[in-house]
Amino acid sequence: MTAERVLGLVNLRVGNLLSIQNAFAKIGLSCRDIQQPAELNGVAAVILPGVGAFHAAMENLNARGFVEPLRALAKARRVPILGICLGMQLLADESEEHGLHQGLGLVPGRVIRLVEQEIAGKVPNVGWCDTAIRKASRFFPDSTGHRSFYYVHSYHFEPTDKDVVVATARLGSKGVVAAVELDTVSGIQFHPEKSQDDGIDLLASWAQKSALVT
Repeated sequence: MTAERVLGLVNLRVGNLLSIQNAFAKIGLSCRDIQQPAELNGVAAVILPGVGAFHAAMENLNARGFVEPLRALAKARRVPILGICLGMQLLADESEEHGLHQGLGLVPGRVIRLVEQEIAGKVPNVGWCDTAIRKASRFFPDSTGHRSFYYVHSYHFEPTDKDVVVATARLGSKGVVAAVELDTVSGIQFHPEKSQDDGIDLLASWAQKSALVT
Protein backbone atom coordinates (compact mmCIF):
# COMPACT_ATOMS: atom_id res chain seq x y z
CA MET A 1 0.00 0.00 0.00
CA THR A 2 1.11 3.56 -0.61
CA ALA A 3 1.06 6.10 2.21
CA GLU A 4 -1.64 8.67 1.53
CA ARG A 5 -2.71 10.17 4.82
CA VAL A 6 -1.21 10.75 8.25
CA LEU A 7 -2.66 9.30 11.44
CA GLY A 8 -2.55 11.17 14.73
CA LEU A 9 -1.17 8.99 17.55
CA VAL A 10 -2.18 10.56 20.87
CA ASN A 11 0.86 10.33 23.15
CA LEU A 12 -0.33 9.33 26.63
CA ARG A 13 3.35 9.12 27.68
CA VAL A 14 2.99 5.45 28.58
CA GLY A 15 3.56 2.34 26.49
CA ASN A 16 5.62 1.60 23.43
CA LEU A 17 4.27 3.94 20.77
CA LEU A 18 7.04 2.94 18.39
CA SER A 19 5.60 -0.56 18.01
CA ILE A 20 2.25 0.90 16.96
CA GLN A 21 3.95 3.26 14.51
CA ASN A 22 5.88 0.33 13.04
CA ALA A 23 2.70 -1.73 12.67
CA PHE A 24 0.99 1.02 10.68
CA ALA A 25 4.15 1.57 8.64
CA LYS A 26 3.79 -2.03 7.41
CA ILE A 27 0.52 -1.06 5.72
CA GLY A 28 1.92 2.17 4.32
CA LEU A 29 0.63 4.67 6.88
CA SER A 30 2.65 7.06 9.02
CA CYS A 31 1.70 8.18 12.52
CA ARG A 32 2.24 11.69 13.84
CA ASP A 33 3.14 11.90 17.53
CA ILE A 34 0.38 14.08 19.01
CA GLN A 35 1.45 15.95 22.14
CA GLN A 36 -1.12 18.78 22.11
CA PRO A 37 -4.80 18.93 21.03
CA ALA A 38 -4.08 21.54 18.35
CA GLU A 39 -1.91 18.97 16.59
CA LEU A 40 -5.04 16.91 15.84
CA ASN A 41 -5.97 19.42 13.13
CA GLY A 42 -5.53 17.92 9.70
CA VAL A 43 -4.95 14.29 10.70
CA ALA A 44 -6.84 11.63 8.75
CA ALA A 45 -7.61 9.52 11.83
CA VAL A 46 -6.87 9.44 15.54
CA ILE A 47 -5.23 6.51 17.34
CA LEU A 48 -5.72 6.35 21.10
CA PRO A 49 -3.28 3.76 22.49
CA GLY A 50 -2.49 3.04 26.09
CA VAL A 51 -1.33 0.76 28.85
CA GLY A 52 -1.70 1.26 32.58
CA ALA A 53 -4.50 2.64 34.75
CA PHE A 54 -7.73 4.17 33.43
CA HIS A 55 -7.90 7.04 35.92
CA ALA A 56 -4.29 8.08 35.30
CA ALA A 57 -4.85 8.12 31.54
CA MET A 58 -8.03 10.21 31.88
CA GLU A 59 -6.27 12.65 34.22
CA ASN A 60 -3.56 12.95 31.57
CA LEU A 61 -6.09 13.64 28.79
CA ASN A 62 -8.01 16.14 30.92
CA ALA A 63 -4.90 17.98 32.10
CA ARG A 64 -3.63 18.37 28.55
CA GLY A 65 -6.99 19.44 27.11
CA PHE A 66 -7.66 16.42 24.90
CA VAL A 67 -11.07 15.35 26.19
CA GLU A 68 -13.37 17.90 24.56
CA PRO A 69 -11.51 17.93 21.20
CA LEU A 70 -11.77 14.13 21.01
CA ARG A 71 -15.47 14.26 21.85
CA ALA A 72 -16.00 16.96 19.21
CA LEU A 73 -14.22 14.88 16.55
CA ALA A 74 -16.40 11.87 17.37
CA LYS A 75 -19.59 13.92 17.34
CA ALA A 76 -18.77 15.53 14.03
CA ARG A 77 -17.75 12.15 12.57
CA ARG A 78 -15.03 13.90 10.63
CA VAL A 79 -12.26 11.40 11.29
CA PRO A 80 -12.13 7.78 12.44
CA ILE A 81 -11.00 7.20 16.04
CA LEU A 82 -9.36 3.92 17.06
CA GLY A 83 -8.79 2.95 20.70
CA ILE A 84 -6.27 0.18 21.40
CA CYS A 85 -6.25 -1.80 24.68
CA LEU A 86 -6.59 0.84 27.45
CA GLY A 87 -7.43 3.24 24.62
CA MET A 88 -10.56 1.20 23.90
CA GLN A 89 -11.57 1.30 27.57
CA LEU A 90 -11.18 5.09 27.59
CA LEU A 91 -13.97 5.25 25.00
CA ALA A 92 -16.46 4.13 27.68
CA ASP A 93 -18.63 6.31 29.94
CA GLU A 94 -16.84 5.18 33.09
CA SER A 95 -14.51 2.66 34.70
CA GLU A 96 -14.52 1.06 38.14
CA GLU A 97 -10.72 0.71 38.17
CA HIS A 98 -9.40 2.16 41.47
CA GLY A 99 -12.77 3.83 42.14
CA LEU A 100 -15.33 5.16 39.70
CA HIS A 101 -13.88 7.41 36.99
CA GLN A 102 -15.46 9.13 33.99
CA GLY A 103 -14.26 8.19 30.50
CA LEU A 104 -14.62 9.89 27.13
CA GLY A 105 -18.19 8.67 26.67
CA LEU A 106 -17.75 7.95 22.96
CA VAL A 107 -19.15 4.41 23.19
CA PRO A 108 -21.72 4.09 26.02
CA GLY A 109 -20.78 1.47 28.59
CA ARG A 110 -18.68 0.65 31.62
CA VAL A 111 -15.26 -0.89 32.25
CA ILE A 112 -15.22 -3.56 34.97
CA ARG A 113 -12.62 -5.91 36.44
CA LEU A 114 -12.10 -9.45 35.21
CA VAL A 115 -12.98 -12.11 37.81
CA GLU A 116 -10.59 -15.05 38.10
CA GLN A 117 -13.37 -17.55 38.81
CA GLU A 118 -15.22 -16.51 35.65
CA ILE A 119 -12.29 -16.52 33.28
CA ALA A 120 -10.76 -19.71 34.73
CA GLY A 121 -7.36 -18.06 34.87
CA LYS A 122 -5.27 -15.41 36.48
CA VAL A 123 -5.86 -11.67 36.29
CA PRO A 124 -4.40 -9.93 34.38
CA ASN A 125 -5.21 -12.00 31.33
CA VAL A 126 -1.98 -12.17 29.35
CA GLY A 127 -1.40 -14.04 26.12
CA TRP A 128 -2.98 -15.20 22.89
CA CYS A 129 -6.76 -15.64 22.83
CA ASP A 130 -9.05 -17.03 20.17
CA THR A 131 -11.31 -14.18 19.08
CA ALA A 132 -14.70 -14.76 17.46
CA ILE A 133 -16.01 -12.34 14.84
CA ARG A 134 -19.65 -11.45 15.56
CA LYS A 135 -20.41 -9.08 12.68
CA ALA A 136 -18.78 -7.40 9.72
CA SER A 137 -17.01 -4.16 10.58
CA ARG A 138 -14.06 -1.95 9.70
CA PHE A 139 -11.88 -4.58 11.37
CA PHE A 140 -13.38 -7.68 9.76
CA PRO A 141 -14.77 -7.79 6.20
CA ASP A 142 -16.66 -11.02 6.99
CA SER A 143 -19.31 -11.48 9.67
CA THR A 144 -18.03 -14.82 10.98
CA GLY A 145 -14.76 -16.59 11.70
CA HIS A 146 -11.98 -16.58 14.26
CA ARG A 147 -8.63 -14.84 14.68
CA SER A 148 -5.94 -15.04 17.34
CA PHE A 149 -4.75 -11.86 19.05
CA TYR A 150 -2.47 -10.97 21.94
CA TYR A 151 -4.13 -9.61 25.10
CA VAL A 152 -2.85 -7.92 28.26
CA HIS A 153 -5.65 -6.65 30.53
CA SER A 154 -7.22 -6.82 33.97
CA TYR A 155 -10.43 -4.97 33.05
CA HIS A 156 -12.90 -5.32 30.22
CA PHE A 157 -15.47 -3.13 28.51
CA GLU A 158 -19.20 -3.87 28.79
CA PRO A 159 -21.06 -1.68 26.27
CA THR A 160 -24.61 -0.55 27.00
CA ASP A 161 -25.73 -1.48 23.49
CA LYS A 162 -24.58 -4.97 22.50
CA ASP A 163 -25.03 -4.06 18.83
CA VAL A 164 -21.68 -2.21 18.95
CA VAL A 165 -19.84 -5.47 19.72
CA VAL A 166 -18.09 -6.84 16.62
CA ALA A 167 -15.85 -9.49 18.24
CA THR A 168 -15.55 -11.39 21.52
CA ALA A 169 -12.99 -13.58 23.28
CA ARG A 170 -13.96 -16.55 25.44
CA LEU A 171 -12.10 -16.62 28.76
CA GLY A 172 -13.38 -19.61 30.74
CA SER A 173 -17.12 -19.10 31.17
CA LYS A 174 -16.83 -15.39 30.43
CA GLY A 175 -17.40 -13.86 27.03
CA VAL A 176 -15.27 -10.72 26.91
CA VAL A 177 -15.77 -7.91 24.40
CA ALA A 178 -12.77 -7.84 22.08
CA ALA A 179 -13.80 -5.15 19.59
CA VAL A 180 -16.47 -2.46 19.28
CA GLU A 181 -17.61 -0.09 16.56
CA LEU A 182 -20.00 2.86 16.75
CA ASP A 183 -20.15 5.13 13.70
CA THR A 184 -16.56 6.35 13.17
CA VAL A 185 -15.36 5.27 16.64
CA SER A 186 -13.76 1.83 16.99
CA GLY A 187 -11.95 -0.01 19.75
CA ILE A 188 -9.99 -3.23 20.26
CA GLN A 189 -9.04 -4.75 23.62
CA PHE A 190 -6.01 -6.63 22.30
CA HIS A 191 -2.69 -5.42 20.89
CA PRO A 192 -2.63 -5.67 17.07
CA GLU A 193 0.99 -4.53 17.03
CA LYS A 194 1.88 -7.69 19.01
CA SER A 195 -0.45 -10.03 17.12
CA GLN A 196 1.70 -10.78 14.07
CA ASP A 197 -0.11 -11.29 10.75
CA ASP A 198 -3.64 -11.25 12.19
CA GLY A 199 -2.92 -7.93 13.85
CA ILE A 200 -1.51 -6.35 10.69
CA ASP A 201 -4.41 -7.70 8.62
CA LEU A 202 -6.87 -6.14 11.08
CA LEU A 203 -5.18 -2.74 10.89
CA ALA A 204 -5.13 -2.96 7.10
CA SER A 205 -8.86 -3.71 6.99
CA TRP A 206 -9.63 -0.87 9.39
CA ALA A 207 -7.55 1.53 7.30
CA GLN A 208 -9.23 0.49 4.04
CA LYS A 209 -12.75 0.67 5.48
CA SER A 210 -11.90 4.07 6.96
CA ALA A 211 -10.81 5.34 3.52
CA LEU A 212 -7.26 5.94 4.73
CA VAL A 213 -5.68 3.92 1.93
CA THR A 214 -6.79 2.74 -1.49
